[in-house]
Amino acid sequence: MIRKLLRKVFTRVATPVRTDPALIPVDLHGIRSEQLSPAARKTCAVLQENGHKAYVVGGAVRDLLIGHPPKDYDVATSATPEQVRALFRRSRIIGRRFKIVHVMSGPETIEVSTFRASQDAETDEHGRVLHDNVYGSQEEDASRRDFTVNALYYDPGTETIIDYHHGVADVRQKTLRIIGDPRTRYREDPVRMLRAVRLGAKLGLSIDPAARAPIREMAVLLENVPAARLFDEMLKLLFSGYAVKCLTQLREEGLHHGLLPLLDVILEQPMGERFVWLSLENTDERVRQDKSVSPGFLFATLLWHEVLKAWEVRKSAGVANQPALFEAMDEVLDTQARKLAITRRIVGDIKDIWALQPRFDKRAGKTPYRLIEQPRYRAGWDFLRLRAQSGEIPMEIPDWWNNFAHAGHDQRENLLRAAPQTADAPAKKRRRKRRKPAAADGEAAMADSSAE
Repeated sequence: MIRKLLRKVFTRVATPVRTDPALIPVDLHGIRSEQLSPAARKTCAVLQENGHKAYVVGGAVRDLLIGHPPKDYDVATSATPEQVRALFRRSRIIGRRFKIVHVMSGPETIEVSTFRASQDAETDEHGRVLHDNVYGSQEEDASRRDFTVNALYYDPGTETIIDYHHGVADVRQKTLRIIGDPRTRYREDPVRMLRAVRLGAKLGLSIDPAARAPIREMAVLLENVPAARLFDEMLKLLFSGYAVKCLTQLREEGLHHGLLPLLDVILEQPMGERFVWLSLENTDERVRQDKSVSPGFLFATLLWHEVLKAWEVRKSAGVANQPALFEAMDEVLDTQARKLAITRRIVGDIKDIWALQPRFDKRAGKTPYRLIEQPRYRAGWDFLRLRAQSGEIPMEIPDWWNNFAHAGHDQRENLLRAAPQTADAPAKKRRRKRRKPAAADGEAAMADSSAE
């Protein structure tokens, strides 16, 4: 009896752990194929009809489980990029670090990636993956993904979720858990630390203690990430609809240092902190209401107090008002470019908004008429109002401009007469007409007399 009992116990302990994925039917997860975009369904169907495995993967599956409508769709497949490219006329291969295919279908673009191998990726001296175009199995591909909630594969044909790392359970338990050793995964791609903060705040997931513990210590690895990648991740974070929560979490984890130069210093100043929070709250509200948002406007608000400080330094050194502002703008944006590769178009929007601010001080003559006709007037006025709401300037200034912009001609003239004159916008003096010199008058008289 005892021998049989011991044999059963030891046999059970020695049994290897199953590595087969969980196959979760639609009755348990509730995602119907009709909930996916037509382009995502078509992409998977074409690949499967040609003998390849193909699944909707990652954030779209996760969002559908939570009840959030996905903004885009990714597909993972056993086909190589060249095979995918051959099957879709409107497609292109992009990327060097991760070679993927963009499949265009109507207004949608589906990002198709080949299953990656779990080893043999090229890394730098810090462990960051530089090239990862070694292809492998679906199981290896799942182990290479960052978080368990992102390692879910959905088959539109069978409406089944393939779950290798208990991601569905983590979604239901509202836990963000990293796949593998957190330190190793953060070295492979330091942006995962920012992604953990963004996903936790956006989806209401608590970061697993094992994934959270190394973040503050390893934040310095973000110094090795290309500026363009950091900028893309910051855009996702700031326009997630939960930017206030994200930035709060960034500060708690110590990740905000260096991402936006001196942002930590700005947020310690009462006026600067109020200005930034008002801007982020306004952006979050617009994103949740599905209204348009402007990266240029948001970055202009985040960096404005750095411009103000540099502007005052130059004015106190004797530089004229407008040149001092433009020098301050260039200094702040040049410093920013070392960390985040802000696109040229967004930089142009930022400068336009900043350059309009001194012009709102001039409420005399034809200047107000010309200003309200500027293409960027509305963005500049929104920025002006935000400055007033934070206490930087009197609310009377944006109110006056709002009344002026919506008034008739006679009302505008009354507003101009009632507006206070600033020191740098004095009333223009009429130039006196010059009289002809006396000698010229004498010569004319002599000519008249000789004619007589």
